[in-house]
Amino acid sequence: MLNINRCAIDKQLISSIMPIRFKDSSKGDYGKVIIITGSIGMTGSGCLCANAAMRSGAGLVYVGVPAGLSTVYSTKLTEPIIIALQDNGGGSLSAAGSARIIEAVNRMDAAAIGPGLSVNDEIVEVVRNVIKRTRIPLVLDADALNAASRDISMLKECNADAVITPHPGEMARLTGLSIREVQNDRLKVAADFAEQYGVTVVLKGSGTVVALPDGTIYVNTTGNPGMATGGAGDVLTGIIASLAGQGVKLSDAAVAGVYLHGLAGDAAAGKKGMHGMIASDIIEELPYVIKEIAAKP
Repeated sequence: MLNINRCAIDKQLISSIMPIRFKDSSKGDYGKVIIITGSIGMTGSGCLCANAAMRSGAGLVYVGVPAGLSTVYSTKLTEPIIIALQDNGGGSLSAAGSARIIEAVNRMDAAAIGPGLSVNDEIVEVVRNVIKRTRIPLVLDADALNAASRDISMLKECNADAVITPHPGEMARLTGLSIREVQNDRLKVAADFAEQYGVTVVLKGSGTVVALPDGTIYVNTTGNPGMATGGAGDVLTGIIASLAGQGVKLSDAAVAGVYLHGLAGDAAAGKKGMHGMIASDIIEELPYVIKEIAAKP
């Protein structure tokens, strides 16, 4: 068992992590991020993720989606670039198109996979191929985690730095524990999984836990119950991928991501209250909280 080093996440730490914007620079200096997403009825997830990545500073954001849904994404998204990927004919990604997905991913600086993918046998194969063949920082969320829970050994095949971002239900599926067992010992569950599989674990919830494979654990100090709303996790995934794409070490991107996500949620709650907040309210506040943190007194 690793020696556990516990740290609270605060403004000073995040300020030291945030990437610098240089006067003589272009969009190419701030990273290319790709989000692999999409299935019928779940297009909002990828859109939230992509817009959060843009609002967190990524220079270019690409959204890889099933070809049959590309028009939907092109209509809903303005700044991100849509990549039409092979469709299985039912509105989700085809395993036969894995080579094209891997080619697109490895041309980027960071990738996220999972929001709104759905789960079927082909998606499990797509996720497995991405995990095995990706060479850039990788964020696994939502249906990518549900796919991995069908064969957890695929995480051992990861050849890139990876972050997983489960909520307690997803963590329960990944570990075989009950949700209650996960919640009763959040730090240990996250730390043990990070050590066993060599990934950074972001266990979402009140006091989000970020557990690194080396035994370091961070506990977040921002956020509120108003963030318990559909799509908030997709926003977090976009923030983490964006920071990684800008050159922030992936584990640091996870730490900074949860803090900024919670801080933006706190700002949104201050304006709209916790009952009526939605995920896009968090995205709207991101530029302002990042401006505050990046000011570096």
